[in-house]
Amino acid sequence: MAITRKQALDLFRSDDLIGLGMEADAVRRRLHPEGVVTYMLDRSVPYPSAGGLDAVFKKIDETLESGGVGVHLLGNLQPGPKIDDLESVVRAIKQRYAKIWLRGFPAPAILTLAESSHFSIQQTLTRLRDAGLDSISGEGADLQTDENTASQCSVENWLQVHRTAHQLGMATSAVMAFGAGESLEQRVDFLDQIRSLQEETGGFTAFVPRSAALAGRSMEEATAVEYLKVLAISRLSLDSIDNVQATWAAQGLKVLQMGLRFGANDVGAAIPDENPAKATTEEELRRIIRDAGFKPAQRDSMYRTMLLS
Repeated sequence: MAITRKQALDLFRSDDLIGLGMEADAVRRRLHPEGVVTYMLDRSVPYPSAGGLDAVFKKIDETLESGGVGVHLLGNLQPGPKIDDLESVVRAIKQRYAKIWLRGFPAPAILTLAESSHFSIQQTLTRLRDAGLDSISGEGADLQTDENTASQCSVENWLQVHRTAHQLGMATSAVMAFGAGESLEQRVDFLDQIRSLQEETGGFTAFVPRSAALAGRSMEEATAVEYLKVLAISRLSLDSIDNVQATWAAQGLKVLQMGLRFGANDVGAAIPDENPAKATTEEELRRIIRDAGFKPAQRDSMYRTMLLS
């Protein structure tokens, strides 16, 4: 049974990090008693400029050659293309690579596309789904609903985009960016709203807490202790979502490994990026998983295990 709002706030204010980790680990063991930690092979591909599909196809070919099964199509779509342009790109990718899982665009981008195309959220997502988009990205919820964060959107709008996607049969993940000045109450509010939507639709495959990107901000990046605390409280709050993902990009591989004892059962994607500072390998993630005492397993975008060893 998930913890209450008061319990979540009390845990955020507690100094007992080890006790918190043990509680979250108990939930993970209950939901995943097999002792497996999953990872995925996929690659992020920028939305192509005019005539740029060949570059997209090249990246997808590289992904498939590496054993990958998914592609994340990036782009904030602002000012960006209209729905017809995006449909053409998605359809071209899926016609050439019918079996690849194509994920793309967070809620703010969907809202921008709907507005610029004069469509409802449902109409916009329906057209993208019918063109071949399998799921949308989980990022973009602004916990503070700050007028200065124009690239993001309110939690209410974010929830509406994901609710609509779920109603159309598109499973999604939920990402909480934290450490950008939001209050503990705002974090807990978001967890509560995620839990409510999951009870309504059952459409979330995973929850992913991430340190907020702080480029251009005066605030310090979230510490490893804060990250582990958020990870554990997320696992305790969201026991109706099967998977909680730990990430390595902000805190590094050692903290990622610790996260596997703070409730996480997945470590995200493992195809190297062109930027070495943002890359990791399948071998590294498998070693991290084994050293933490778990069995690594490759999965697909729906968290179905493909290869266990």
